Amino acid sequence: MNLELIDYKLFVENDTNPFILFGTTGNIIYLNSAAEMLLCYTQTKVLYDIALTYAPKTFGHKNILHELEFDNFKFYSIMIGYECEEQIYLRLYNRPLTTSKIDINNESLILSDINILLEANLTMFQMQSSAKISLLADQELPEFKLDQNNFSKILRKAFSSFLTVESIDIKLKLLFGEYIVIDNKKYQIIELILKASNRNNAGDDDMMLLTSQTHIASILKQDSIRFQIPLMM
Repeated sequence: MNLELIDYKLFVENDTNPFILFGTTGNIIYLNSAAEMLLCYTQTKVLYDIALTYAPKTFGHKNILHELEFDNFKFYSIMIGYECEEQIYLRLYNRPLTTSKIDINNESLILSDINILLEANLTMFQMQSSAKISLLADQELPEFKLDQNNFSKILRKAFSSFLTVESIDIKLKLLFGEYIVIDNKKYQIIELILKASNRNNAGDDDMMLLTSQTHIASILKQDSIRFQIPLMM
């Protein structure tokens, strides 16, 4: 096998462990998708300062056990390295997910296309709002078992909190390498993120009640909502 022909950047890009390559002024030269998501919940300078604080004293690489937490992102170890004076990288290693004990009513789960459900509820939202929509959704996601009725209620509550914003970013994708364990079974995670400059959180209690009645995890912030949904086939 000719190793020179392998596109190693593809593996870094799809890695769920955030990776950031910084320049000398703390500017970002490259980051993978996991790091891009992490920067929704912390500042570039915070991560750059961590890289400088724990960087090896000479050229090379250093891996240390160091727990970090940014909102729902939890890390148990970091790696820092540099081979020249102009660049330094930081890689953060995700803390393994713990087993979640969630009661699931299988009778309510129907084989569903999440993209169709999202688009239907997004269309309803656009009838009430003039917000500019930026949608990045993985159209190759397979159908999986979902409580369609409850999920649509959750989406309507979520979208209603963004009714007055000027623009909203929506991302729907499969999290590579991350799993949740339910009833001793391991499932991959689909993540849906809604983000804007701000939102109305008056309905958050109702939304949390709805998600507590199902197998969807929710992370609610002042400017964003994140849902993590197990890919149950």
